[in-house]
Amino acid sequence: MNTTRSGRPALARPDGTSLRVLVVDDDPDLAEVLSGALRYEGWEVRTAGDGATAVTAARELMPDAVVLDVMLPDTDGFTVLRSLHTVKPDVCVLFLTARDAVEDRITGITAGGDDYVTKPFSLEEVVARIRGLLRRAGMARQMEEGPRLTVGDLVMDEEAREVTRAGELIELSPTEFELLRFLMRNPRRVLSKTQILDRVWSYDFGGRAHVVELYISYLRKKVDAGREPMIHTVRGAGYVLKPVAS
Repeated sequence: MNTTRSGRPALARPDGTSLRVLVVDDDPDLAEVLSGALRYEGWEVRTAGDGATAVTAARELMPDAVVLDVMLPDTDGFTVLRSLHTVKPDVCVLFLTARDAVEDRITGITAGGDDYVTKPFSLEEVVARIRGLLRRAGMARQMEEGPRLTVGDLVMDEEAREVTRAGELIELSPTEFELLRFLMRNPRRVLSKTQILDRVWSYDFGGRAHVVELYISYLRKKVDAGREPMIHTVRGAGYVLKPVAS
């Protein structure tokens, strides 16, 4: 069974990609601490410090869950929630607030919130509650299939060192396999040539970053040939592996 660095069973979206969580809080230090705890679960996390930014971020991220502070500088969390539901009606929402009045809890649940935690709180409790919400909503599944990476229809069995896309076996050289593994362990994350050289080749090529371009082209011919592309170039930044939009 796959586990997170915290030792808990790893959760992922039903298609095997990383769960997405939006943290909305006007305290940047608190938002960063929360984000760190959620990233520790292997999830993709974004933050927002006000309601308007939260709605914009939600449109871009399409989160599976939102940790939402009730008191925001430009509006309140209940109003933000109504806007979030127009973006993604089934998003799970955990309200976070310093207020502990019963009427606030009732307002939050009535507005469509799924759970409610008051400050100060335990990070472990917040993570556990979000995990529970996602599983009950059917937005997450436990990764029990062993040492396997999945991004969209691309699957890598790390033990068998086999890669398939849409069920079709893809033959890779050892270096191609390691490069694809690094990309698949960081889906939707732009990786620079320097990062790739450091992690895949493990030594400094002395400026010979063109080797990365060469092997990316090899991978594209095998992974993306005749299919919707998953490997993308971000000009001036690096490369990113993304599942094909359904």
